[in-house]
Amino acid sequence: MSADLILASASPRRLALLAQIGVVPARVVAPDVDETPLKAERPRDYVLRVAMAKAAAVARADGEVVLAADTSIALGTRILGKPTDEADLVRMLGLLSGRRHHCLSAVAVIGTDGKMRTRLSDTLVAFKPLTDADIQAYVASGEGMGKAGGYAIQGRAEAYVRRIDGSYSGVVGLPLFETRTLLATAGIILG
Repeated sequence: MSADLILASASPRRLALLAQIGVVPARVVAPDVDETPLKAERPRDYVLRVAMAKAAAVARADGEVVLAADTSIALGTRILGKPTDEADLVRMLGLLSGRRHHCLSAVAVIGTDGKMRTRLSDTLVAFKPLTDADIQAYVASGEGMGKAGGYAIQGRAEAYVRRIDGSYSGVVGLPLFETRTLLATAGIILG
């Protein structure tokens, strides 16, 4: 018998991505976790720490598995989280314009045995040079608010991506290869 899955995320994108691999959580819980980067924290360490904190913040019963994830954009050692306002979004898009960056997506699963397991997806994304008009139109669309790095690759921003090397689903917010592997290890039966 398959264990019950708790998705520790309020993200509709993560729920939809799980459905793509035939997984429907028994419960969805939005954990309350401080996502502020620590001083001098490296981007990889940051996303893993936040994903693990989200998983640990959710109460689970015997026989339940918790899945949490965190996605951030790394430009060198700089972590680009979610924009705080439109001016911050303009700043982020300006930083990404014409450059390559890493989209880091960490997955943390607490299995029925209580053990936490993690995986990290690192996808290289190259943006085309953005004009002021590109940036203003994207900001006006509202799509970039609430998204790591200020863009949604599954939406209008895909037209700005020259190249991607890695996991498309990881850039959306949940790398399915890594997620499926962790869920199978944790006792979630996948078709």
